[in-house]
This record gives sequence, C-alpha cells and structure tokens, in this order.
Amino acid sequence: MNSIRRIVSNIQTTNTEQSELFYTQVLGLTKAMDLGWIQTYAAPADPTTQISVLTNDPSGMHPNLSVEVADVDRVYEAAIRHGYTVVYPLTDEPWGVRRFFVREPNGMTINIVSHREE
Repeated sequence: MNSIRRIVSNIQTTNTEQSELFYTQVLGLTKAMDLGWIQTYAAPADPTTQISVLTNDPSGMHPNLSVEVADVDRVYEAAIRHGYTVVYPLTDEPWGVRRFFVREPNGMTINIVSHREE
C-alpha cells in the first residue's frame, strides 16, 4: 500500500494575517511554509502535525484536505481504477510538487500530493 507522509486540513481564508496570529499566538504553531496564497503551520514538537490556510488555490478549486503520499502516481492509478472522480488532473506544479484532486465518497475534494525529487 502507499505510504502516507502527512495529512493536512486546508482552511479557506480571506485574511491571512488574522489566520497567522491565531495559529501562531493562540495555538503556538510555527509557520512552516508560505507561498503567498497558502500558509502552512506546524506543531513545533511534531512538524508533520500541520494545518494550512489558503486564499485561493491556483487550480481555482478549494481542496478540503491534503494528503502527502510517497507515490502520487500510484494513488492516482488506484483512484482511477476504483472509479473515483478526478477533479484536477495529475500535474507537476511549479512549486515542486506533483498532485491531483479527487472527490472522495462524501463529496470532499482531496489534494493528493508528493514532493518531486530534486
């Protein structure tokens, strides 16, 4: 089976500054990533415990959850084989990830992602 590396909730925001204050000052998380349109906050003691806030994904969609896997191509093939609807195609993104979005049985959009090798 595919190795899950982390699972991150994606919260849509219109105010990244207020989100940053909440996640850093109230919850004590540290900013692990900031691409402008998305910021990820991590627990200092366990950097794989994360939450992301995003204004708008470049795909034009809002993924509810991100699941980082070891082999995104393998998960993509399994999603297709089992008849799930891919709502954003398997794509190599300019920020160094390979990902696709799939609609899970409850209607949520899941971003399945792997970091590309350097």
